[in-house]
Amino acid sequence: MPMTETVRKVKPTISTIFMVPTLRINREEILNNGFLNGYSKDSIHEEEYEDAVYVLYRPPDLDRFREFLEKEYERTSAIITDYDHPGGFVVAVYKLDEKFKEDFEIVKSGKYSKTSESFKKLFPQVTKIVINGRHMDELSLQTRIFKKTTDLKEFWEEKFGVEFDEKQEVWSGYIEENETLTQEKLDEY
Repeated sequence: MPMTETVRKVKPTISTIFMVPTLRINREEILNNGFLNGYSKDSIHEEEYEDAVYVLYRPPDLDRFREFLEKEYERTSAIITDYDHPGGFVVAVYKLDEKFKEDFEIVKSGKYSKTSESFKKLFPQVTKIVINGRHMDELSLQTRIFKKTTDLKEFWEEKFGVEFDEKQEVWSGYIEENETLTQEKLDEY
């Protein structure tokens, strides 16, 4: 598995990997509008929303982004609000689907393979990638994590020089500090 193809320049949060895709935002639209990462909290913003995901953007074209955001408000009732941060950043806050509340808690406990089958079905089995100009299908990151695939397990075993047993998950756990948008993180962007 070419892990370098899977890993983005910005390290995706657990919220990005397991919560943002459940919102069903068009992948091309989200990427074209300056998507940076998803978070479970925003320490900069005064109001806090329960069971929500904060989707951080830095739109390259504000007019196009506003059109995209208007479509999102029409497409789903899950979008709660949006607001700006200095430096051209915009956060859109979405309510997470309540029927998957238990699964989101399982994700936060780092037990990815224990999530429900209906939750797992929210994620694509395969993703399209381009390597050296060739279009290929490969298992999605979420599928690899849910199924604890051998290639992902071997990647981490080699990286850390340890052997995993069947009980161990093959992805790092949820750390609230990493899942909270802070001024320091905005400064890094």
